[in-house]
Amino acid sequence: MSIRQGTPPAQAPDPESEPYNIIPVHNLLADHPSLRFPEVRAAAAALRAVGNLRRPPYAQWRDHMDLLDWLALFFGFQYDNVRNQREHIVLHLANAQMRLNPPPDNIDTLDGAVLRKFRKKLLLNYTNWCSYLGKKSNIWISDQHRRDAAADHRRELLYVGLYLLIWGEAANLRFVPECLCYIFHNMAMELNKILEDYIDESTGQAVMPSVSGENAFLNCVVKPIYETIRAEVEGSKNGTAPHSVWRNYDDINEYFWSKRCFEKLKWPLDIGSNFFVTNSKSKHVGKTGFVEQRSFWNLFRSFDKLWIMLFLFLQAAIIVAWEEKEYPWQALEDRDVQVRVLTVFFTWTGLRFLQSVLDVGMQYSLVSRETMGLGVRMVCKSIAAACWIIVFGVCYGRIWSQRNLDRRWSAEADRRIMQFLWVALVFIIPELLAVAFFILPWIRNFMENSNWRIFYALSWWFQSRTFVGRGLREGLVDNVKYTLFWILVLSTKFAFSYFMLIKPMIVPSKALVKLDNVEYEWYQPFKNSNKLSVGLLWLPVVLIYLMDMQIWYSIYSSFWGALVGLLAHLGEIRNIQQLRLRFQFFASAIQFNLMPEEQMLNARGTLRSKFNDAIHRLKLRYGLGRPYKKLESNQIEATKFALIWNEIILIFREEDLISDCEVELLELPQNSWNVRVIRWPCFLLCNELLLALSQAKELIDAPDKWLWYKICKNEYRRCAVIEAYDCIKHLILAIIKTNTEEHSIVTVLFQEIDHSIQIEKFTKTFKTTALPQLHAKLIKLSELLNKPKKDTNQVVNTLQALYEIAIRDFFKEKRSTEQLIEDGLALRDPSSAAGLLFENAVGLPDPNDGSFYRQVRRLHTILTSRDSMQNIPVNLEARRRIAFFSNSLFMNIPHAPQVEKMMAFSVLTPYYSEEVLYSKEQLRTENEDGISTLYYLQTIYVDEWKNFMERMRREGIANDDEIWTTKLRELRLWASYRGQTLTRTVRGMMYYFRALKMLAFLDSASEMDIREGSQEVGSMMRDIGLDGLTSERSPSSRSLSRTSSCVNSLYKGHEVGTALMKYTYVVACQIYGTQKAKKDPHADEILYLMKTNEALRIAYVDEVSTGRDEKEYYSVLVKYDNQLEKEVEIYRIKLPGPLKLGEGKPENQNHAIIFTRGDAVQTIDMNQDNYFEEALKMRNLLEEYRRYYGIRKPTILGVREHVFTGSVSSLAWFMSAQETSFVTLGQRVLANPLKIRMHYGHPDVFDRFWFLTRGGISKASRVINISEDIFAGFNCTLRGGNVTHHEYIQVGKGRDVGFNQISMFEAKVASGNGEQVLSRDVYRLGHRLDFLRMLSFFYTTVGFFFNTMMVILTVYAFLWGRLYLALSGIEGSILEDDTSNRALGTVLNQQFIIQLGLFTALPMIVENSLEHGFLQAIWDFLTMQLQLSSVFYTFSMGTRTHYFGRTILHGGAKYRATGRGFVVQHKSFAENYRLYARSHFVKAIELGLILTVYAAYSPVAKDTFVYIAMTITSWFMVLSWFMAPFVFNPSGFDWLKTVDDFDDFMNWIWYRGSVFAKAEQSWERWWYEEQDHLRTTGVWGKLLEIILDLRFFFFQYGIVYQLGIADDSRSILVYLLSWIYVFLAFGIFIVIVYARVKYAAKDHIYYRLVQFLVIKLALLVIIALLEFTNFRFMDIFTSLLAFIPTGWGLILIAQVFRPLLQRTILWEIVVSVARLYDILFGVIVLTPVAVLSWFPGFQSMQTRILFNDAFSRGLRIFQIVTGKKKSKTDS
Repeated sequence: MSIRQGTPPAQAPDPESEPYNIIPVHNLLADHPSLRFPEVRAAAAALRAVGNLRRPPYAQWRDHMDLLDWLALFFGFQYDNVRNQREHIVLHLANAQMRLNPPPDNIDTLDGAVLRKFRKKLLLNYTNWCSYLGKKSNIWISDQHRRDAAADHRRELLYVGLYLLIWGEAANLRFVPECLCYIFHNMAMELNKILEDYIDESTGQAVMPSVSGENAFLNCVVKPIYETIRAEVEGSKNGTAPHSVWRNYDDINEYFWSKRCFEKLKWPLDIGSNFFVTNSKSKHVGKTGFVEQRSFWNLFRSFDKLWIMLFLFLQAAIIVAWEEKEYPWQALEDRDVQVRVLTVFFTWTGLRFLQSVLDVGMQYSLVSRETMGLGVRMVCKSIAAACWIIVFGVCYGRIWSQRNLDRRWSAEADRRIMQFLWVALVFIIPELLAVAFFILPWIRNFMENSNWRIFYALSWWFQSRTFVGRGLREGLVDNVKYTLFWILVLSTKFAFSYFMLIKPMIVPSKALVKLDNVEYEWYQPFKNSNKLSVGLLWLPVVLIYLMDMQIWYSIYSSFWGALVGLLAHLGEIRNIQQLRLRFQFFASAIQFNLMPEEQMLNARGTLRSKFNDAIHRLKLRYGLGRPYKKLESNQIEATKFALIWNEIILIFREEDLISDCEVELLELPQNSWNVRVIRWPCFLLCNELLLALSQAKELIDAPDKWLWYKICKNEYRRCAVIEAYDCIKHLILAIIKTNTEEHSIVTVLFQEIDHSIQIEKFTKTFKTTALPQLHAKLIKLSELLNKPKKDTNQVVNTLQALYEIAIRDFFKEKRSTEQLIEDGLALRDPSSAAGLLFENAVGLPDPNDGSFYRQVRRLHTILTSRDSMQNIPVNLEARRRIAFFSNSLFMNIPHAPQVEKMMAFSVLTPYYSEEVLYSKEQLRTENEDGISTLYYLQTIYVDEWKNFMERMRREGIANDDEIWTTKLRELRLWASYRGQTLTRTVRGMMYYFRALKMLAFLDSASEMDIREGSQEVGSMMRDIGLDGLTSERSPSSRSLSRTSSCVNSLYKGHEVGTALMKYTYVVACQIYGTQKAKKDPHADEILYLMKTNEALRIAYVDEVSTGRDEKEYYSVLVKYDNQLEKEVEIYRIKLPGPLKLGEGKPENQNHAIIFTRGDAVQTIDMNQDNYFEEALKMRNLLEEYRRYYGIRKPTILGVREHVFTGSVSSLAWFMSAQETSFVTLGQRVLANPLKIRMHYGHPDVFDRFWFLTRGGISKASRVINISEDIFAGFNCTLRGGNVTHHEYIQVGKGRDVGFNQISMFEAKVASGNGEQVLSRDVYRLGHRLDFLRMLSFFYTTVGFFFNTMMVILTVYAFLWGRLYLALSGIEGSILEDDTSNRALGTVLNQQFIIQLGLFTALPMIVENSLEHGFLQAIWDFLTMQLQLSSVFYTFSMGTRTHYFGRTILHGGAKYRATGRGFVVQHKSFAENYRLYARSHFVKAIELGLILTVYAAYSPVAKDTFVYIAMTITSWFMVLSWFMAPFVFNPSGFDWLKTVDDFDDFMNWIWYRGSVFAKAEQSWERWWYEEQDHLRTTGVWGKLLEIILDLRFFFFQYGIVYQLGIADDSRSILVYLLSWIYVFLAFGIFIVIVYARVKYAAKDHIYYRLVQFLVIKLALLVIIALLEFTNFRFMDIFTSLLAFIPTGWGLILIAQVFRPLLQRTILWEIVVSVARLYDILFGVIVLTPVAVLSWFPGFQSMQTRILFNDAFSRGLRIFQIVTGKKKSKTDS
């Protein structure tokens, strides 16, 4: 293999046999469809123009070598890297040249402009980096035209080639783009020296690169830096070490943002540099640019402006409201109040000081000898902030001293106020400047982007200079839009806060402050102060004040999003009825949007063309100018439309969404039988003929014109009448033999009818009342012809009856027999006819003539259809897709270019080891309830299963069991297309290829091609046998592959070449090599996918053992070669080491991205799907890259998703509803007007060359980038990109469907957001964006999770506050003083506001209204409520809070594989307990305990109504957290399962197995895992944990004073003595444990004796207490409420001190007690479940709630879940 990896082999490879990826660039004479393009040959020729370049000295130069080989020989690049980049460059340049408009004069040579534009784009980041560092760029080409164009061309190609070769081999260094710039900078310098023939002074020879030889670049440049990163990652202990002690990818990259990289690293790389040191602390280069410290303060540091605004307003509002005036401006008339409001400046400077201290505390480790300026600035900022506090303090003090001296506001006092205001003005000068720059954004952008020293000096104080985050301001128009939005939100929020939150609290606060002689019910250290009570009263209010902006944002963004959606024309076609109204303009819409128009040069983009476009769209949208009139005359447009529409319908049939019969109703048949009008699909013509007949019957005497005018009012009716007449005429003449007298009679009859219509005398000549009789007989005739066995006699009889009616009843004037004979309407010689009329004249066509009988069936449908066919197609998914596609064509879409002129693109999917294709075993294996996956799918997708079986029968299976044998692969595919499998994703993405081939054909096909084509397609469709009613099929049609589409047969051959040039699909199957080696069935299935999909490529990492424990790693690309009929390896590029240094998915994407092609790359996940009709619009979408959105062109095109898993269960529906409102309405608002949309997972389309030079399409640092996708959006925004959102195209996406899967997904996202809070990207965005975009950014990313947490904290604060007031006795005192009751009312209102669930519900309702109608949206919302969606959403708020909070405090975020299977299994109680014990159950028990104690001891709670009103929302939350995992668990309330679950839970708790037991088997193992986060947390995290745990001791403090034994004493001794009980309980526990260990096994009687003595002693103590003290029997139970929380608090604190305690005997006690607590919690949680399981009927109700949607679609889920399955003969 060494030849392949190194420099080019000695012998030239045989160009014929060498494998290639897309086009054989090495062999331009090969027979390949893409090589017909002159542009490809021009690009390849340009690369081969080596000319007179100095040849590399140490290698043999061969004739076939080109510039890339030249570079490889000089600089030591790998051979396959060169081959890969050669194809990359040739493809890109060829595609770019194809797009040139106007085309170049000489198409056989590469156009210089194309090359120059590509070089500038590719090296733009490099040139920016050079100017940022003040270095001269090493690209020695002037942009002015020089004389030597050929040399310039060559030079451009060498620079481009050098950069791409570096990038192609950089492996993990692709995540550090400025490091690549550094490498390129130095190598480009060496290249220049070679090109300019420099002489090396030391040797006197021509200059040689400092690294050259085989694999030199990999070994000498990439590997040292790679090894440094790897060593840092190993030092991170798998990401568990604090982020601040090891360098991640960003730190390595930011080292290259300062000039020190040139001084320290040098070139060739100095391995002795401290950059490469990873172990020694002294020489080690620490963090660069930013230190990620784990702390909640990060939220304040990153978004300090937001918190300053909130705190200042809160302070000012309280000061103003304290005056108790009706309106704030009335209070502000008072000078005292005005001066008091000035204290906000103290708060402001205080917060500034806090910010500067936090900066010092968190970023001190950035300061080194090389970065002293940073340290100086941080210290100076702290000193300056402290000085401001003093200055404001002195000025403010002088105001009041003067005021108190004069006893009034004298002139001198006013002068001092003015002094203070002048000082304040100086203080806010930076803010005023910021506002000025906000109004003039281009000035700010210019200052930040220019690298002038003066600007750097001016901004030095405000922010450190970084390479990213400069020039982020948007244009003026966008500024105005999002400013208006935020003015609305902020004004509403502040008005609400002032009038509804702050003002009502003033009176009760004053009353509480004045309240004296409170009778405390416990020992109160500060007797005369109620400040703590006031604080507790205010705490929930302040928390709501801090978070309610999220609610206002939610409300306004919903309505704004709806408005934007309405203006974009979303949801105008929602169903088939609305489609019918617009279908007649549909062809024109397809022609206008999907077909490229023959445009004049430079005509596009002018104002006039835009105006014409707008007018045309209006006409299309509202049917002005009747565009379908044109359609009939211009047959070519109609045929193009028919080809596209029929292909879509055919693919629906392939996907089994519709049946054969529905295909006939939906398709547009090609024109035959001489029909004069366009033949609309049958579902549009239904009922129209009957309506026309009834009109004709009513208007008996009306003239022709009037009747025809009435009929023509409806276009479909007119077409139905003409088509029916033409078809009847053709049909009758076709079944009567020509050259018979009967044939001429019928011909004459039709001639008379035609003539009367022509002279407009039809109603004068014929009786319209006879039409219904004719109609009935014609129906009979068509029915007879449709029967499998044709009865000619009956046909004859029907024809005779028709003849009789026509002759006798139809003519108004009766004619005699002679007249009839004379007119040619009767037999000339009636006596000569041996039998009856028509008897010998009928000749029916051959039964195998599919075309004829298909037309007869269509005629029969038109004649008979009475219903409105509103439910065609039956399948809801098919309806949704048709409606969305048709609606999108009336939206504003960019014009489509020709396929040859479109941008090329790739799709990239990372795959690890998920399902590829369901196996036979997976489909048949039954779960514990007797349900197999296949049975489940058959029941969920009942109509699709019917369609599948219909297709199988058509393809030749005789009985249904054959699907398990001859059609097994089809069956497996059918099931896999309904799961979340790789097969489904690949099928979806390959629709792009199929669509491009079809569009390429339509682009280049002549009118003749298309005319002939439509007829061919018609016959093809008949061949495939969609004429389902004809049982005899030709054997050839049966063998037709199901994927061979009809249009395929028309292709000329070049379409495949065009499509290959424009599209490639790479799946990064990281471990495919290992799977092949292990003979894993997944590998065979992936090979099958390659075999069936021409444009599919698989990239994987190959591990090759080279000796003792040594391995080499390669990035390999493979494809399936159809000629060789095997998988072939295309490229094998050696890597510096193992691939995975960071997070798995981004590393997997990164290794495969070098094999993608094109200008754009769409990132698609493994759980996505795509649709053919959407793929048709891809070339339109890519045109968006040419448009400006604001002041920038887009770099990421956001694409809408459709969540396809919503129908599985109610849970999946809730999840998909929530997700859908975010991916549609949420992102629509983020993109417009807020200009802050990021990248939230896939299917967004990236500007490929922009991203590959800026760090790739995701970030990969371990743990901090666990939500890898969103960091691509952060990176894009910081580097001046632009993210847009487009809703005329959609991609399918699967979501988790089981309760536990959903919770794990929520946990993953919340943990990821917790890590984002610490990241440098969020900090920089918080500081570099303008204030309003920063608000948008905060409330749509980490702020959403923070505010969810605030909601839960508000409930905590409210309940703990009430508990304090009740147990302390203050509440009793308040009750006597009635004014304070208003305080209770105030806090109550907030409770309801919080839990209205506006968070999730409103955007959902609004988006639903927009797309499905208001009533439907309200109905859906009510249905969701009945299915307990509120319980689910409340539960998921708890999940988000727990994981977000824990990640910020302690870390421990990890990737959670959620699994994507179908969920109908019952989850055991032990599993639910493991998942939710700490996040929900324990918290719910705590809140439930508070509510119970409050109910017992609060004087307010004595009034039941007040108690319910106060606590109902809190109880709802407690119950949701308890019950949700059981309500949404199939068979959650089955009594037998509940009993089994309890046994299983107890076995798990008491399991004392081996050291290697997993958490699923052993409680102890799980218990240790639950504390993992405490091992990785820092000192502050531990301290905060202890402080939070102290709350559990409060129960004991409050309750012991309420016990009878306390004897109403208020002494501190009561509390201290109560601890005796705690220690006594622990003592007794230790005695029993000791006795069990010592005696239980051998001397069992002693163990029993100890137990007996302990019980006896306890009873004696209780009796003694009852007798000699005021102890009451109830005190036993009451004291449990006090002491159980104390024990839990002690255990939690012990867990924090685990490192100290683990070696002592105490630890064993802690573990034992903790086990008892978990048993207690388990019993508490399981009790309500057991009670409900015991109730009859509850289980069926739960099933109904869980699977309601499926029920309404006729499911038998109850049988599924309980396994009462009908015995099936599967086997």
